[in-house]
Amino acid sequence: MTVIKPFCSTILLASLLFLAAGCASLPNVSQMIDDIQPGRSNPRVASAKGLLSPEKSKAILARVKGSVDPTDLLERYSAVVETITDSPLIKGNRVALLADGEATYAAMFQAIESAKYHINLESFIFEDDEAGRKFADRLLEKRAAGVKVHLMYDAVGSMNTPEAFFQRLRSAGIEVVCFNPLNPLEHRDEWGLTHRDHRKILIVDGRLAIMGGVNISKVYSSSPRRRQQNGKTPIHWRDTDIRIEGPAVGELQKLFIDSWLRQKGPAIYGPEYFPLYKEQGNALVQVVGSTPGEDNRIPFVVYVSALSFAEHSIHLTNSYFIPDAQIEKGLTDAVKRGVDVKVIVPGVSDSKLALYAQRSHYTGLLKAGVQIFEHSNSFLHAKTAVLDGIWSTVGSTNLDYLSLMSNDEVNAVILDRAFAVQMEQMFARDLADSKPIVLKEWKERPLFPRMGEWLVNLFVRWL
Repeated sequence: MTVIKPFCSTILLASLLFLAAGCASLPNVSQMIDDIQPGRSNPRVASAKGLLSPEKSKAILARVKGSVDPTDLLERYSAVVETITDSPLIKGNRVALLADGEATYAAMFQAIESAKYHINLESFIFEDDEAGRKFADRLLEKRAAGVKVHLMYDAVGSMNTPEAFFQRLRSAGIEVVCFNPLNPLEHRDEWGLTHRDHRKILIVDGRLAIMGGVNISKVYSSSPRRRQQNGKTPIHWRDTDIRIEGPAVGELQKLFIDSWLRQKGPAIYGPEYFPLYKEQGNALVQVVGSTPGEDNRIPFVVYVSALSFAEHSIHLTNSYFIPDAQIEKGLTDAVKRGVDVKVIVPGVSDSKLALYAQRSHYTGLLKAGVQIFEHSNSFLHAKTAVLDGIWSTVGSTNLDYLSLMSNDEVNAVILDRAFAVQMEQMFARDLADSKPIVLKEWKERPLFPRMGEWLVNLFVRWL
């Protein structure tokens, strides 16, 4: 009975989600690639003062390309992504890697403390626990000091947080918006069961931003070596964020304000939200966001095109790895080109069903030569990738259907060799804490898990 009940619940939930989500589909990236005529698309690079000329843009990309082994990834990737997004590559950014929740929270608290004008915070989960109360207290302190504070949380992600928690913030003058409340009568225009705000963004004074996969919850603060005891101690969540300073922060600010206004939050205006930017570092950054209803699904196109053009290495980490056929093809075709393809996925999860769905893809990928590793000492919640030692991405986008088709998501693409080196070092640490999945052993696994994988895979679009 304990097994049948979750599966029956999944079937019911999947049926409801089908009615809510409709029959949307992901864009055909191969067709996009085929439609681009050689030499027709010029790379677009922007500075703090605006778009650079095609000649200067090409020269900047050439310098970045020259810092690593020969690869055409940058030019070919840029040509595809420029056809679907108005967000150019932006030069002059300093990007710091925050490789776990502890480092992320320390950076966020420091950023909040430094705020002089405003704090914009967007989070899928904002819990009323030790971590959530620390954030709330700091936000209240800054509001009392005259700093404007805007907080947006998701109704489903934060459904266990009592309304009194947020009302305390509102009563102190913090503007709080609930993304797509579960009561459709309160939000008829935007309401949708599967349309969730999965972004995690903190912006301070329009000059620095922290974004990635880290929610506001105590699960990010526990020790990575601490195991569950009697089902009561939450296992550590291993996640990744980045801290950005420079002109690219303006793109994240635009995303936040657009989403805030679509949720009918109070108007946000003033020159302090978009200050005059100065170059802070050498990283090229592209901010890519997505919203349901748009047929381009930019993070998906970004992933598939990058996988399609990688020439040396693909090192991918993803917390809910339920890839569609195009992502699978991108990985397996890369192996055929001689690319070193390694994928790290969770070995434990907050969703048994997602774990079954993830594992249903192993056999085909392993047969094609993709190397798969399951992280063992934490719940791996990161959504990152580093390709060819130069192209990196960090963000909120999972490689599953809900994330790719139904959620508001945001990723940053970073073109910078020094940052990619840090990403590779982080990947190596995760690899050391992971167990390789061996095809021969995997094919001999017990029958019951196989049945679970098969059944759950029938409803994979709604997990």
